[in-house]
Amino acid sequence: MNDVWAFGQDSGHAVGQPLTGFSVEAADGVVGHVERQEDTPGMQHLVVDTGVWKFGRSVLIPAGAVTAVDAGAQTVKVAPSRDEIKAAPRFETDSETTDHGYLSEVGAYYLSLRASH
Repeated sequence: MNDVWAFGQDSGHAVGQPLTGFSVEAADGVVGHVERQEDTPGMQHLVVDTGVWKFGRSVLIPAGAVTAVDAGAQTVKVAPSRDEIKAAPRFETDSETTDHGYLSEVGAYYLSLRASH
């Protein structure tokens, strides 16, 4: 997980593989499902609809937080816990997916989680 904005080589994610609709799972439970994904190099991330556990809001999860993709089961496993994802910088609108200030804040947050594990 060298780059927070890129899928790890051992994640099982194939370049161009669509993940929309896949279930997103942390070690402590389901986070939600992939609403959208961004595959631009250096900006790869998932927008995840968290459903009812987070009051129906979406969260942005950098691709570097993905630990495994299982195409058969249509699941994406992520390293952070549900509480860590809940505490991430709030995702409000799609315009934030191109806002470098917001992306820097999100990237720094997920990098700090990596350092603490």
